[in-house]
Amino acid sequence: MLHPPHQSLQVAVAVPPQRGPAREDQAGPWHTEAVCRRDEAGLFFAPSKEPTAARLSREEAAKRVCARCPVMVECREHALLMPEPYGVWGGLTAAERRVVLARRRRREVELKKAASAA
Repeated sequence: MLHPPHQSLQVAVAVPPQRGPAREDQAGPWHTEAVCRRDEAGLFFAPSKEPTAARLSREEAAKRVCARCPVMVECREHALLMPEPYGVWGGLTAAERRVVLARRRRREVELKKAASAA
């Protein structure tokens, strides 16, 4: 069974519980190429009671790791489709992913309205 790229972090830091590990058919083979599987693991999830300044700094460092990852787009889409509620995935924080998902939903509604008006 294939585990999400950040799976090892759940042991390293206090992270709210997540769904079970993604199966290969859910996540795809991109997991094996994820840079976060090899290093920088502590950057992707917040320890409990992390101060805001520390969180922002850690998230920016995680995003720099994501920026050099060859599977960043696949990781981001996985996090948006699942949806992953915690951590930095594909260069986006959980809050940033919520914004992307809200925009996608609005766009879908607008497209349906336009299609039904035509």
